[in-house]
Amino acid sequence: MSNFNQERVLSVHHWTDNLVSFTTTRDPSFRFRSGEFTMIGLTFDERPLLRAYSLASAHYEDRLEFFAIKVPDGPLTSRLQQLKEGDEIIVSRKATGTLVIDNLEYGRNLYLIGTGTGLAPFLSVIKDPATYLRFKNVALLHGCRRIEDLAYGEMITGKLPSDELVGDFARYQLIYHPTVTRDRFCNCGRITDLIASGKLFSDIELPELDPQHDRVMICGSPALVRDARELLVAKGFIEGNHGQPAQFVLEKEFAERNNLSSARPRGLYESRRQVGIAMKHLK
Repeated sequence: MSNFNQERVLSVHHWTDNLVSFTTTRDPSFRFRSGEFTMIGLTFDERPLLRAYSLASAHYEDRLEFFAIKVPDGPLTSRLQQLKEGDEIIVSRKATGTLVIDNLEYGRNLYLIGTGTGLAPFLSVIKDPATYLRFKNVALLHGCRRIEDLAYGEMITGKLPSDELVGDFARYQLIYHPTVTRDRFCNCGRITDLIASGKLFSDIELPELDPQHDRVMICGSPALVRDARELLVAKGFIEGNHGQPAQFVLEKEFAERNNLSSARPRGLYESRRQVGIAMKHLK
């Protein structure tokens, strides 16, 4: 376990019966960029149970934060949802991922498109002053099935605008647009449908997507990633990656791992082979 730090749980928040977030201590040597993910887990029967989780905390904070979906029969998540203050958890010493602004060309507007717990990396991105120095407008689009699943809304609309470091940026540059598909709400519909119809842009008062001016990050369900990618490519957007900045990025590693087995909960690593696939990207 030389590649991992032992951290202590500082707080746990159960948003719903299906969603939980928790914070941990942070080893001073651990570094990451806004939007990256790392491997975390628990030791069970003297073996580590691991999963890749995006870091929801800011890169400058002295704690780490994670946002997770509860899977009752998941080897790891069934245990993570039972965490309490003071428990210990293992965290990889390295972080990686494609959802960083360095993988995007300079532009006018940044769109952060996420569903469910795919919101997590964007919580880190919107707390980073560098995001607002790169883009004039930052539109955070969060899609869920139910209103109750729209976690962090109060933080985004209430606490962030008052933050000493990024408050001024958030008040004037951040656009938060939550939407649901199964409840009556002020915004309803799938994010990709709202983009395709043009309704999104009339609601947030920005022009429709243009590869010349707009940049996009995508994280969420396989369906969202697939549909959003197809929509952007059809509009002439080019996908970026490490060393090749372009006009949109998605968390490719998550998308590939999520398809390792449709019978398993998304992102769980239950075999040595799956852990190996995940860990090689952190080396």
